[in-house]
Amino acid sequence: MSLAATAEPALVRRYASDQIVTLAKLVVENAFQPIVETNTGVAFGYESLMRGQDRIGFNSPLEILDEAHRHDQLLQLEQMVASRALAKFATVPNFANATLFLNLDVRLIPYGERIVESLLHHLKLASIPPSSICFEFSERFDNTSVPEFSALVSLLRKAGFKLAIDDFGVGHGEMKLLCDYPVDYLKVDRHFIADIDGSPRKRHLLKNIVHIAHVLGTRVIAEGIETEAEFVACREFGVDLVQGWFISRPTTHVSELVPSFPHLQDLGKSKRNNQSLDEILIRKQIEVLPTVFENDTIDSVFEVFRRNPQQAFFPVLNANGEPRGILHERHLKEYIYHPFGRDLLKNKVYERTISNFVEMAPIVGLDSDAEQLMAIFANMEGSNCLLLTENMRYAGVVSAASLIKVMNEKKLKTAQDQNPLTGLPGNHAIRDFMRDASRDGDDVRHFCYCDFDNFKPFNDAYGFHLGDHAISLFAALMRRYFFAERHFLGHVGGDDFFIGVRGWNKEELTEILDRLIGDFHEDVLHLYSDADRAAGRIRGHDRAGVEALFPLMRCSIGVLELPEGLVIDDISRVSAAIAQIKAEAKESDEGLVFHLLGEAN
Repeated sequence: MSLAATAEPALVRRYASDQIVTLAKLVVENAFQPIVETNTGVAFGYESLMRGQDRIGFNSPLEILDEAHRHDQLLQLEQMVASRALAKFATVPNFANATLFLNLDVRLIPYGERIVESLLHHLKLASIPPSSICFEFSERFDNTSVPEFSALVSLLRKAGFKLAIDDFGVGHGEMKLLCDYPVDYLKVDRHFIADIDGSPRKRHLLKNIVHIAHVLGTRVIAEGIETEAEFVACREFGVDLVQGWFISRPTTHVSELVPSFPHLQDLGKSKRNNQSLDEILIRKQIEVLPTVFENDTIDSVFEVFRRNPQQAFFPVLNANGEPRGILHERHLKEYIYHPFGRDLLKNKVYERTISNFVEMAPIVGLDSDAEQLMAIFANMEGSNCLLLTENMRYAGVVSAASLIKVMNEKKLKTAQDQNPLTGLPGNHAIRDFMRDASRDGDDVRHFCYCDFDNFKPFNDAYGFHLGDHAISLFAALMRRYFFAERHFLGHVGGDDFFIGVRGWNKEELTEILDRLIGDFHEDVLHLYSDADRAAGRIRGHDRAGVEALFPLMRCSIGVLELPEGLVIDDISRVSAAIAQIKAEAKESDEGLVFHLLGEAN
């Protein structure tokens, strides 16, 4: 039996600190926690986490790392842990398409060359490309204050490794690092994710963090997802990747790792279906340019430019097919036109590789809204294009001109959806509003479904001309009472209307809707004959053709309330609740019924 298995952990820590690496080899294991694509539920990669240090008296990985540093064994410990992580990663099914995230302790930055050299050796033996490894820079210290940091970043990029900022938002110098260095991933700390569905401040911060990162060509990972609501909120705000206990806990057993997570796929179905219009329009404008790889030779890049003389830039990909940025001809011109330019680039002493010329560009998923793409493009001054990805891999590029075409075509489609009688948006726009509002819990939201009572007998008796007049009359009253930009007015069809309201409480909305119902009833009275108005009813036929007496027309309104902080992804659940409330409103005396979502089910 080993010493680690028989000795008291505290005693082992006390008397054998100078043998940390030797002891760690006996007990320390690598646990992998999946990092998953937000929109597909597919496992993109794994973060390697240290486990087992408690068996030799250390409560956390940080404790054993600190102790190793005090005894000048940190480099050996990290190299041992990293080599084991690579060995385990090589046994993961389909590991060639995944990424392994490794933490890099800032105290090891001065030893960067030794670390990279050792890691490249292990990667070669395991047939793993460097682009499958992402180094996470710890937030515990200011990485950028270490003199050797800049050189290490250049070395890692040149070798093909990817870089991430860990625990973004709670450490040292992350904004400076994001500003000054080409970072591939930004990992938002759990502090900003916990209970985000109930915190407008956190949602506001996350929205802007994602936007800034995407403009800079950086993908966003949300750490510590523990609830469905946190996951839905992160996906809604454009987070690219997620990890946390809601997705999967870390495991030391490779057999427990799965390629995808169906419970995330199910949560994502409604979003992907409802964004099909934008995606269809964007796909029509995608240009799939020839690409170069960051490990290609300089000669091969010159050949790509020679074969495509009209193209000024090309996307640069890593070995995994992920975009790294663009390579623009202006970066190579001084060498192209210099008599010895090509020879200089190929000179090993000069050491200029493709990675030296890569320019970061905005990177966005294909499933993004057209407006989101336009906003990102507008904020990236001087950018040639947006790099689009599907399942995190390169899908093509889209230019500013192409985005303008997308926006114009979307406006045309929206206009075609408008009701010709009232000029109000139709069902597609109504569904889009409901979807977006359901996923944004910053305010209380009310969905009001308006339906005329006894419209058919009136339309049959007085003709379509007066029927259309009643519909136009109601649309005008809606516009009179709901004119703020945050309000949404829609025409479902016929005598059915929709009103979407944000930020009002129940009392405020009740007052306005009572006035709307009352004014409409008074105005339509004038459309009846004196005799029918005096009788308070008309004779007509119901939808089954049976003759009967019907009261004069009014409007009934069913209102579904979504409280502040509630985020709903399943729009069909909202639609079903509205349909039930609509029926209750028609049966009520006042013609107005409110329900909180959940109470109406």
